[in-house]
Amino acid sequence: MIDFKITEGESLHKNLEQLSVLEILNQINSEDKKVAEAVEQCIPMIHRLVEHLIPKMEMGGRLFYIGSGTSGRLGIVDASECPPTFGVSDNVVIGIIAGGDQAIRKAVEHAEDNKVQAWQDLESYAINELDTVIGIAASGSTPYVLGGLECCRENKISTGCITCNPQSPITLLADFPIVCVVGPEFLTGSTRMKSGTAQKLILNMISTSIMIRLGKVKGNQMVDMRISNKKLFERGVRMIQQNLNVNEDDAKTLLEKYGSVRKAIESIK
Repeated sequence: MIDFKITEGESLHKNLEQLSVLEILNQINSEDKKVAEAVEQCIPMIHRLVEHLIPKMEMGGRLFYIGSGTSGRLGIVDASECPPTFGVSDNVVIGIIAGGDQAIRKAVEHAEDNKVQAWQDLESYAINELDTVIGIAASGSTPYVLGGLECCRENKISTGCITCNPQSPITLLADFPIVCVVGPEFLTGSTRMKSGTAQKLILNMISTSIMIRLGKVKGNQMVDMRISNKKLFERGVRMIQQNLNVNEDDAKTLLEKYGSVRKAIESIK
């Protein structure tokens, strides 16, 4: 039987404190190179989850991420980027971390060991059968996440997971498990490293592919992005110029009038 604690395995790199800075950096990088290949092996699993998610979200379902520590923070990062990037409401992709929002900046002791809190957190959003919950746990054994997925199953709510340990408990609870085996960390047990990188790459793939299929992208452009600063305004102007073949001043006028790249483009075409 495969040991589901691969993430706790001893690093392949020894005597780290005796290495020069350059040696440390090179050896971290040598491990990081393995992550993209590990994620590639997961694409069939990611595909199954995304194909399940799209029709539910087309009907108004939401996507929740639950996790603790690094895993929870990564879920919040991905969820928080969806509104500015794709123009969706804050209630479409939602990240929840064990210990609440204060745990985003500072670790909350024993929060991940509370097996009932995740469901209480989800209930505060009036979660329902149209929604999907993805549990993020590098170890695959975080009580907060496991408890949340167990309650989702009892309430007929679809679930997925992202873990880096095969045959871990979370894979038995999730309807659509994603198992990305990156091997032991450079710093033994520090899953904020390769495991965290793998989780972030997978979250990027999930949210981006969903939003593309939901029609939030035109060509390869974020036409529904929120124009919230000068950089994004200038990017929007360039998009309008490219799509409408107008000069910069006309593009600026359209964007100022409509406040949206998509609306500006559709006003002419």
